[in-house]
Amino acid sequence: MWNIFEFPPKIDIETKEILKMAGKARTALAELKGVAETIPNQYLLLNALVLQEAKDSSAIENIITTHDELFKAELNIVGVNFLATKEVQNYASALKTGYELVKSKQLLTTNYIIQIQEVLEKNKAGFRKVPGTTLKNNSGMIIYEPPQNEQDIIQLMSKLEHFINNDEFCEWDDLIKMAMIHFQFESIHPFYDGNGRTGRIINVLYLQKQQLLNMPILYLSRYINQNKSDYYRLLQDVRDSENWSEWVMYMLVAIEKTATQAIGIVKEMGRLMLVFKNKMRSELPKIYSQDLLNNLFKHPYTKIEFVQKDLQVSRLTAIKYLDLIDGIGLLSKQKIGKSNYYVNTALVNLFSKDYTLK
Repeated sequence: MWNIFEFPPKIDIETKEILKMAGKARTALAELKGVAETIPNQYLLLNALVLQEAKDSSAIENIITTHDELFKAELNIVGVNFLATKEVQNYASALKTGYELVKSKQLLTTNYIIQIQEVLEKNKAGFRKVPGTTLKNNSGMIIYEPPQNEQDIIQLMSKLEHFINNDEFCEWDDLIKMAMIHFQFESIHPFYDGNGRTGRIINVLYLQKQQLLNMPILYLSRYINQNKSDYYRLLQDVRDSENWSEWVMYMLVAIEKTATQAIGIVKEMGRLMLVFKNKMRSELPKIYSQDLLNNLFKHPYTKIEFVQKDLQVSRLTAIKYLDLIDGIGLLSKQKIGKSNYYVNTALVNLFSKDYTLK
């Protein structure tokens, strides 16, 4: 019978089938890492793609928003209320916070995880101290009761931290370890709220820590969201029957499929940047700059103030730049109330495309 305190499990998980899938997933991650490095400013990827992961991860918890609402909310236009997108934006902020923390020390500690959850949930409740937390199925039936005692939670998280940050703890492939880490974190369920989303942030930050990615730009949540019933079934199957193999295989397939999808998105983003660059250089040579081009891809919906800040220019100059770019068809000028904003339609269409990962 599975015991949460016996982690990592003493099992022979690296079967031929699992290692073969891990190899495919590693190959896809390596290609994604390489493709991402072709984008001149990789922070463009972080800013743009994190929103996609945030949207899909939040959707797993039935927090639904549209790309249009999400991009408009980034404009912070006075008088426009986008409460429905706030939790998605919090997720994006939490992921960026985690990225900076892991980048600074190449560690993913319990304290970092607490900080990430604080940004996500906008509170400082920390680990659960009051018993009563249970996980239920759609019918309201309790299917799992995580540890209830605060000291047990602290002990389990300390052990998980050691597993995450000490490669000599076991000789499993990093991607197999990631699947194990995710299962254990979700089973500890250390927080009152945000465990699922925090756990999905930990996934991609672990890949960053292990230098399998330079930036957290993997859409794992999209695969999980499209295969949600299998995700919850397999988590519980490990608890009930110690069926580790199917769980690990599920996560490896998720990595391979989402990395392959992300490769296509990053390549297309690079192609679009080149199209914009060539057209602006040809038709607007006096205003073209790499900083201006970066602004148009950092913000799918941009506005005058963003250009002012990024390029350190006056408001009149920013208006001139954006109207000229709108004039050659690269942007679409829109209006909310009395405020104008400018849409990079090609980029928005790329992000809004319905990708199936089943």
